[in-house]
Amino acid sequence: MVFSKLIDKFRKNENTSAGPDQAVGESQEESLPESPVTNSEKGNERGPSMRKRRIKLDLLIHDLKVPLAVIDAGITALLNKQDKYGPVTEKQAKVLERTLRNTKVTQMLVNDALELGRSREGIVNLTHFTLSSLVEKALVEIFDLIDTGTSDNIKTCSHLRSLRKVLEQQGLKLIVEDNLWCRELCLDEGKVTQILRNLLSNALKYRKNSVELQVDKRGEWLVFSVKDDGEGIPATHHEKIFESYFQMSATSSYCIRGHGLGLAGVMVLVEDMGGKLYLESDEGMGAKFLVEVPLEE
Repeated sequence: MVFSKLIDKFRKNENTSAGPDQAVGESQEESLPESPVTNSEKGNERGPSMRKRRIKLDLLIHDLKVPLAVIDAGITALLNKQDKYGPVTEKQAKVLERTLRNTKVTQMLVNDALELGRSREGIVNLTHFTLSSLVEKALVEIFDLIDTGTSDNIKTCSHLRSLRKVLEQQGLKLIVEDNLWCRELCLDEGKVTQILRNLLSNALKYRKNSVELQVDKRGEWLVFSVKDDGEGIPATHHEKIFESYFQMSATSSYCIRGHGLGLAGVMVLVEDMGGKLYLESDEGMGAKFLVEVPLEE
């Protein structure tokens, strides 16, 4: 298997221009995520006008939260309060449920975009939480969009053993020590949740049969890996999949996972938290993403 440490490679390549293997339709501006810089360096690089545009964009994204919440509440009321708003046919319910799922996806994208903006401004929101609450939150957010029954079952799990059984029915194996599962951590919960959710969502999407999530603590580092048994990622694309919006050409036989800002966002968040990101994969060998983030006192 080909094993790559992504962040160091990105730092080496951040000032290089796109080469002849640049994806069709990809501009040089859509490059690999930049390495962390201090707030003063950002001001020198971008200038006041750029910062104002960034603030305006963040405000616009933030303002999307209210109308999305209203849509979410309205559809949920139509589905769950039919005695008040009138009956809904089976076909109507399917349309409403699909609309609700896509509304939740949009809400998640808005929150992710805001978190990325905060991360790039050097904002860290440290909180105390248990590992179990972190993992369960990420899992619920994922299965809320793909299997609400499984999501409901996860919410009712009171023990690690019962959670493992629920996940195994979905082809997801959870490996973590019991004493670590209930341990309190101090991290930016929002950033870590977004990282874990993106990696798990990709693994579930591109797997053949199974996904493995392993969580461990090594010294003062929280370490988690997400492994799938999918087609794998050729070594030549280990960096490109972290470019914003990168996709393979239509002639490629590989399902490269670079859609949207998911993996590009993962790289930014890991890097801004002072963490490390590794990718282990090759053609036909599945993929394993390993993340290390430093624990705060």
